[in-house]
Order: sequence, then C-alpha cells, then structure tokens
Amino acid sequence: MSSVAPSATDPLSPARNPARWLILAVICLAQLTVLLDNTVLNVAVPSLTEEMGATTADVQWMLNAYSLVQSGLLLTAGNAADRYGRKKMLALGLVLFGVASLAASLAQSPGQLIAARAGMGVGGALLMTTTLAVVMQIFDDTERPKAIGIWSSVNSLGFAAGPLIGGTLLAHFWWGALFLINIPVALIGLVAVLRLVPESKNPSGDRPDIVGALLSMIGMVGVVFAIISGPGSGWLSGRVLASAAVGIVGLAVFALWELRVPYPMLDMHFFRNSRFIGAVSGGILVAFGLGGSMFLLTQHLQLVLGYGPLEAGLRMAPLALMVVVLNFSGLGAKLMPRLGTPGMIVTGMTLLAAGLTAIATLGSDSYGGMLLGLLVMGVGVAFAMPAMANAVMSAIPVEKAGVGAGVNGTLMEFGQGLGVAVLGAVLNSRFAALLPAVALGAGSLPAALALARTDADRAAVHDAFASGIGTSQLVGAAAVFLGGLLAAFLLRRAERDRSAAGDGAHRADVHEDGTGPAPAAARPE
Repeated sequence: MSSVAPSATDPLSPARNPARWLILAVICLAQLTVLLDNTVLNVAVPSLTEEMGATTADVQWMLNAYSLVQSGLLLTAGNAADRYGRKKMLALGLVLFGVASLAASLAQSPGQLIAARAGMGVGGALLMTTTLAVVMQIFDDTERPKAIGIWSSVNSLGFAAGPLIGGTLLAHFWWGALFLINIPVALIGLVAVLRLVPESKNPSGDRPDIVGALLSMIGMVGVVFAIISGPGSGWLSGRVLASAAVGIVGLAVFALWELRVPYPMLDMHFFRNSRFIGAVSGGILVAFGLGGSMFLLTQHLQLVLGYGPLEAGLRMAPLALMVVVLNFSGLGAKLMPRLGTPGMIVTGMTLLAAGLTAIATLGSDSYGGMLLGLLVMGVGVAFAMPAMANAVMSAIPVEKAGVGAGVNGTLMEFGQGLGVAVLGAVLNSRFAALLPAVALGAGSLPAALALARTDADRAAVHDAFASGIGTSQLVGAAAVFLGGLLAAFLLRRAERDRSAAGDGAHRADVHEDGTGPAPAAARPE
C-alpha cells in the first residue's frame, strides 16, 4: 500500500489549522441558516395565503419543496463534495442558497416561491454535507468530538428557533424578510470559506456514479414525500402508498446497483460494519424520538394547554438551549474518553427516553412537568447525537467524508419523518379509541370539539387527545431506549472485534518465544 506525505490540504495531516475554530463558527452559521429554513416559513402561512392567494396545495408545496429536494440530494451532494472538492461544493452551496433566497424574497406568485424554495434545497443539501465533512477535515481525533458537538448543537438550535425567528420577523416586516436574512449570511460565509477553508477531496478520483445518484434521488424523494403527505392525505391513500412504493423500490434498486458498479456512490459494504450499523440505527431512533416528540409537543402546548404559536415555541426552547449549553461547554467531549462511544450513546438515549416519559406522565396538565422533561431530553440529545455523528463518520474512510455526512443527514431526515408518522399514527389511534360517542368519526381535535354538545363531552374530547399524546410519547420513549441498547451493543461488539483483530496482528508480529518481531517472510503483507 502506497503512502502519501501529508500536506496542508490533506485531511490526514497532523498539523492543526490555526483558523479551525473560526472556520467552525462560519460553517455553523451557514448550517444554522439552512436548518432554520426547514421551519421558519410555517409561521408565514396566513400571510402567504392572503397576499399571494395561495391555495392549500400551494402552501404545502411551498413548505415541502425545500425539505423534499434537500433530502433527495444529500447522498449525491456528499458524493460530489468528495469527488470535486469539499471547499468548492461548500462555496457553490452558499452561492446557490443565497441566490435562491433572493429569488424567494422577490417571488410574486406561488409557483415562483415554490421554485425558489426548491433551489434553496439544492444549496442546502450541499451545505448540510460539506459542513460536517469539513469538520472531519480540519479537526484531529482529540478535538473532533467537541467540534462535532458544537455542530450538532446548531442542528438542535435551528430546529427549535425557526418559529421564534419567523414570528419575530413577521411582527415587524413582510414575509420576504424571512429569506432576505439569508443573503448576508451567505456572503459572509462565502468570503470566509474562500479565504480560510483548505481544499480536500477523494484522491482516488472515482468516476461519477450518475445512475446511483438518480436512483438515490428517486428513492429518497419517494419515501420523504410519502412521510410528508401521510398526515394530511391519509396513510392508506393512493397518493401516499404510490409514493412510498416508488421510494422503496427506488432505494432497493439503488442498493443492488451500488453492489454491482465498480465505483459506487455509497459502498454498501459499509453495512457489514457493526460500528456503522450501530451508529446508523441509533441515529435514526434519536431522530425518531426528537422529531416525533417535537410534533407532539407543539400540539400539546397549543391544543391541550392553550398557548399560542409563539408562546409554544418559547416554551419548547429550553430543550435546544440545554443542548447548546452542554455542547459548547464541551461536557460531552470530556465524558467521551471515560464512557466511550457506546456508553455516551446509551446514556444519552436513556436520558432522552426519560425526558419523554417525564413529559408524558408529569406534563400532561401543566408546563412545570413538561419543562423538567425538556431539560432531561436536552441532556440526552447533547450526549447522544454528537457521539453518533462521530461514530458514523469514523466508520467511513476519511476520503469518503462527504458521503458519510450525506448518510448522517439522510438518516436524520428519515428518522424525524418516521417519528412524526409513527407517533402521529399512535396519537390518532388512541384519540379515536377514547372519543365519546357524540364525536366518533372526527379526524382531529377541532372536528371532535365541534361535534361535542356539552361541556362534559368537550372535556372528554380534550382528555382523549391528551391521553393520545401521552401514549405516543411513551411509545417514543420505549423506542428510543431500546434503540440506545441496540446501538450500544453493536458498537461495543465492533470495538471488541477491532481489539481482538489488533491483538491477533500483534501476536503474528512476534517470535514464537515472544522476544521480538517475526521475520519479514512470516508476516502478512
């Protein structure tokens, strides 16, 4: 095996980039902007409906075009970053995101806004994958856990802060301001990337896997569209079932193609690595619990406890703030050497499950019990998510860092969508089972309340909905806890296998009497 001397742009170089923390700050700012645009538009729906004359279908596409395109392109964007250069793709992502944001702010019709949001999704996919790949490039093994922790905390902050920032901007400006704020961020990020970020790419120069890219996009778009459409159209509707079928078949054909092509976009042999499988399964279930719980908490705060949208957003903020404080303090990075990756993951996912359980049992009637649960969840997320992102990226060769980031982003998108779908189905099932006779057949809380004739009936409807939310949260807690045990078991087994392999190699490199190295002819090349 040939060796290459490390260079300034070599991700394996032992020299630390003196501007690495400044680079991290810049890419985290870009990452935050991308994540905010997943949720920031939700609060502008009434304004868009009134000012543009947008139909319900138009609004759905305005909201979903961004996440749909972004999800479908994550693997392809990561592969492009590895092949053509992570710095180039990061810069291109910032340019596309900024230009599409300007187009969105100037849109005069629903169609123009939908097209601009899709363009933002292309830029967002490039940014989501290259930011994590650059973190892997500029930080060594010692500092990487803390850097990934900070990067992960930005994910949590973006998820929670979107409605708050959107509501604040709409209180003072028109809806286009939601997109205009992206432009200075993109410009600052572009200048910083061009001046500070070193270039790196896969030195082997694999040929592009165009068929694999198309199949991955078809598969991911089909699955994500089914998850997005399910709550509104019905999980058994023809539209949802057809989309899910296309997505599943597309992903299956993608897997078969990747096993046969000489230069695969995603090496399917990664899935034989128990460390990779453990990290992926754990990541999906953390995203499952987090995405599903946020979906449930929003409804709980507004429909059960009676808070407005902005008030509900403020009351969910402690979870994100706890994640940010713990990750920026470096507590998780300090505990990692003591607990190890499996220990961090099982601890974090157990705390996340405990927080969900506390919300279900103590927060059903008041915000006090919910606050306790949110804080415990925040500690769990701060421990588990960076450890799993690090495990995923560490299980993939450094020259494939972009693809690794694409896998990490894809599993987060998939896990969050799955959490909303499954826990939402549990909520609806439990709610329907507990409804009083006068409200049977209602598909939502407002519809059930409209059918209720007396105060006692309305109270029973509220109780049924609250019980449904509590049951859903307990199901999510159980899934997260069991997922933590599974992920820790697989990661621990991978560490034991690697340790055993290292011991075997060491024994093979010693004389039979144990006195020194074996002859060169006796050692495997």
